[in-house]
Amino acid sequence: MSDSLVKGLLIVGIFLIVMVTIILKKGRIPMKFALVWYVPSIAIVLLALFPGLFEYIADFIGFQTISNLVAGFLFVVLFLIIIALTVIIAGQTTKINLLIQEVSMLKKQVNENGK
Repeated sequence: MSDSLVKGLLIVGIFLIVMVTIILKKGRIPMKFALVWYVPSIAIVLLALFPGLFEYIADFIGFQTISNLVAGFLFVVLFLIIIALTVIIAGQTTKINLLIQEVSMLKKQVNENGK
């Protein structure tokens, strides 16, 4: 794997880790969202630190160049992030609907008891 590719992956991985840490410390995202970003960021850094692993995986899967494998890996990582965030959003939507129903029932009880 070329040195520029390794350096680029390290920069991207470390940048993501630093940005997520800053955003997490500011309280802008909860830990469960931060983990969705930490895991792939750490994976990118580890794969950049062990370029032989990329070469082995590329040979095993059948990629002709390492850069194609990296692009494919990042594509898969983005899809996994999208799936994880979709699951989180679906859970929050369910909780919001339940909360709306509970508030509506309480509002009805208050109106009935007040009249």
